[in-house]
Amino acid sequence: MVRSSSLNPRSKFFLRKHRKWPVSPYNTTWHRLFNQHQALQTLKQSAPPLNQPQNLLSTLIHSFNTFNCDPTPEAYNFVIKTLTKTSQLTHIPSVLERLEFVEKFHPPELIFANLIRFYGRADRIGDAIDVFYRIPKFRCDPSAVSLNSLLLVLCGSSEGLRMVPQILLNSQAMGIRLEESSFRILITALCGIGRIGYAIEIMKCMISNGYDLHVKICSLILSSLCDQKDSAGFEVVSFMEEMKKVGFCPGMMDYSNVIRFLVKQGRGLDALNVMGKMKVEGMKPDIVCYTMVLHGVIAHGYYKNADKVFDELLVLGLVPDVYTYNVYVNGLCKQNNVGAGLKMISCMEELGCKPNLITYNILLKALCKNGELCRARELVSDMNLKGVGVNLQTHRIMLDGLLCKGDIDEACIFMDEMLDKFLCRCCSAYDDIICGLCQRGLVCKAMGLLQKMVDKNVAPGARAWEALLLSSGTGPCLVETTWTDLVNPIEVD
Repeated sequence: MVRSSSLNPRSKFFLRKHRKWPVSPYNTTWHRLFNQHQALQTLKQSAPPLNQPQNLLSTLIHSFNTFNCDPTPEAYNFVIKTLTKTSQLTHIPSVLERLEFVEKFHPPELIFANLIRFYGRADRIGDAIDVFYRIPKFRCDPSAVSLNSLLLVLCGSSEGLRMVPQILLNSQAMGIRLEESSFRILITALCGIGRIGYAIEIMKCMISNGYDLHVKICSLILSSLCDQKDSAGFEVVSFMEEMKKVGFCPGMMDYSNVIRFLVKQGRGLDALNVMGKMKVEGMKPDIVCYTMVLHGVIAHGYYKNADKVFDELLVLGLVPDVYTYNVYVNGLCKQNNVGAGLKMISCMEELGCKPNLITYNILLKALCKNGELCRARELVSDMNLKGVGVNLQTHRIMLDGLLCKGDIDEACIFMDEMLDKFLCRCCSAYDDIICGLCQRGLVCKAMGLLQKMVDKNVAPGARAWEALLLSSGTGPCLVETTWTDLVNPIEVD
């Protein structure tokens, strides 16, 4: 007997739709993710040490087949990273080939960006470019991330820089839009090779593409423009003013670079004007800016401006350092106001700024130039008492002053000290002293100095030899013996 069903068709449809049939626990999402995680851990545990290469692609396939699941992007990322760390470059193409033709998932772009950077570090620019062009074949949409990685690689060498224009054109065809970071990479590279004009054009292109003006980029271009030897002062100032019109606010370092550049160019008044613009914009110049401007105006004889600048920095409460004082003292000496310069030493000491050797040498040079040798000797004694050691320049300044005054005896004393303390292989003052001694008939003393010069491996000039030969007669003497010692090579045991 066949029992007829007691359910009508509508009831059967309801049961088929709403009945919860038993589902195998091995087909759920959490189990698949668990298997993939276990397979990845197995792969990592199977990875060899850095000094033991192994075919990681086979290990990857075996690990995921064991757990009956498909490989994941994380697994391929691990394999490629391990291959790059162990420098197994020959295995990377096979991994990429399987990723392209066998796998179906969409790998993240970061995998290829890291691979491009690795090829760049390995100096394999061709492979880096090839990976960049193959990114769409891996079911991945390239963006500025991978482009920036390639640009960083190319901008690191002159060979790569020549490829950048073509790469940029091809990237547009690939649908990649340049981002602000891309412009920064290009501008930094151009500034590094001194192509400042191209860097400025790219910055203008960046602004025209809708990106905001980047302060660091402007500062970099401005600094690079100041470092260019063939840059003109008006170019630097006009560039800064042009950037200010589009929103650039120069900082203290930017103004310092411009002022330093103008001072080197011999445009002290322009540097003074730039510092004036700083104050108009509400920025207080520091002591470095004032010192540079002070040096610029003094170098070209604008002494009234120098006094105003020095008084102004004091009124503003800035504390001059020893460099500022040295510049100002040099300005006083150029005006033949050495007395005021000597007074500045006392002022410096009262304010806690100890004069250094440069300060004293500036004053010594001015005193010797004016023939005030007595005050120069007192200043040298004062230096010794205060523990300021003299250097070779100090001795040469005193030598020149003593020779101009005709004081050969004291010049000999300074020459002895120079030969004992400093290595000065060639000095015209030596010849002047020997000639002066010969003219006064002190040939023996001149011979002694000559012998000491030879012992110190200092070669006398032609004038000294001529004076000695004319003063020593025709027979063989110490001069000829000394000449032989200088000409013949010294035998070393």
